[in-house]
Amino acid sequence: MGNPVGAARHVRSTLRPDGTWTIVEPNAGDRVEDNLNPAGRTYYGFSTLLRTPASPSPKVGPMLGAQADDARIRDVVETGGFARFRRVAETPFHLVFEARP
Repeated sequence: MGNPVGAARHVRSTLRPDGTWTIVEPNAGDRVEDNLNPAGRTYYGFSTLLRTPASPSPKVGPMLGAQADDARIRDVVETGGFARFRRVAETPFHLVFEARP
């Protein structure tokens, strides 16, 4: 995604005051060594071929890179206008976050 903060702002602008935005992301760790497992290797491979090359095309803001950990997702969500953010679920393949106004 070339403009994750812009996407977060758009979601915030269309969400009811009591609404919830559910965000599902690949299960990525904060450090490279946290991702040295079958799922992490797969996601980095997909990201390198699909996500990263497409990200710089809009030239509208910072990109998240190959994988985004909790802190980077939180920063995007809060910069986009959300006040509450938390991880609500985790599987070996995905992280699920909840963002609220």
